[in-house]
Amino acid sequence: MEPLYVIKIGGNIVDNPVLLTECLQAFATIQGQAILVHGGGKLATSMAQKMGIEQTMIEGRRVTDIETLKIVTMVYAGNINKNIVAQLQSNGVNAIGLTGADGNLIQAHKRVNNAIDYGFVGDVDQVNEVLIQSLLSNGMKLVIAPITHDGNGQLLNTNADTIAQSIAVAMAAQYQVHLIYGFEKEGVLLDVNNPSSIIAKIDQPSYAKLKEDKIIFEGMVPKIDNAYLALVGGVQSVIIGRAEKMNELINGTAGTTIKI
Repeated sequence: MEPLYVIKIGGNIVDNPVLLTECLQAFATIQGQAILVHGGGKLATSMAQKMGIEQTMIEGRRVTDIETLKIVTMVYAGNINKNIVAQLQSNGVNAIGLTGADGNLIQAHKRVNNAIDYGFVGDVDQVNEVLIQSLLSNGMKLVIAPITHDGNGQLLNTNADTIAQSIAVAMAAQYQVHLIYGFEKEGVLLDVNNPSSIIAKIDQPSYAKLKEDKIIFEGMVPKIDNAYLALVGGVQSVIIGRAEKMNELINGTAGTTIKI
C-alpha cells in the first residue's frame, strides 16, 4: 500500500511565524500523499479578549460557548487555515483548506459530559474517507482546520489531535498511514527543562509508569492516548517530535516513537 502521512501541528507552532514557515517548508518536501491538521493557537483567545468575550479553559480544553464558536471558526477555519494554504502554495504544494463541514469531511456530535458542559465542542463520529481519497488521488494535499459539524447545521470545535487520529484510522484500510504529532519540543521529554532528555520509545507499560510519576501529564496525555487509539485502529506508526524536523520524524531519526 502507498504511504500516507497525517501530520498534526500544534498551536505553539501556529503562533510562531518562524517555526510555522520552517514546518511548512519541511511539509512541502514530503514525497507522496500527506494531510496537515492544525491546531488553533492563541489568536482566538486574544481576539475574544479584545471583543470582551470571557474564555474558560478546563484542563487545557476550551469551553466553547456560542460567541466563542464564532471566533474559533473565523480564526481556525479562516485566518490560520488559509494562511497555511497560501504558504504551502508558495512552496509549490497544491493544497486545499477544509473544515469538517466541507464535503461532509468530518461529522461529530456535541460532547455529552454530565460533570462539565464544554459547550459547542464536538467528538468525532465519522470521517469521509471517499472524499479524502478523491482529493489525494487528484494530487492535492489537505490542510484541515479543527472545526467539525453535526449534520444538522451546527458547527463544533473539535480537538485537533483527535481529528488527526480519526483521519489516520479512517484511511488505514487504503494506505500505510504514519501519524506524526509535531510540536515545539524535540519529543516526549524525561525533563521538560532539558531538551536533550528525549524518550526515544514509549510502550504501554512505560507510559503507565511515566504518567504515575507525573513525567507525562496535562496536554501530552490526550496526545499519547490518541496515539494508542491510532495504533489499535491500524495506523502503522506514531511519532511525536519537533514540527520543523518533519523529514527526520518521517524516517524515524528524531522524536518519540509510540509503541503498543
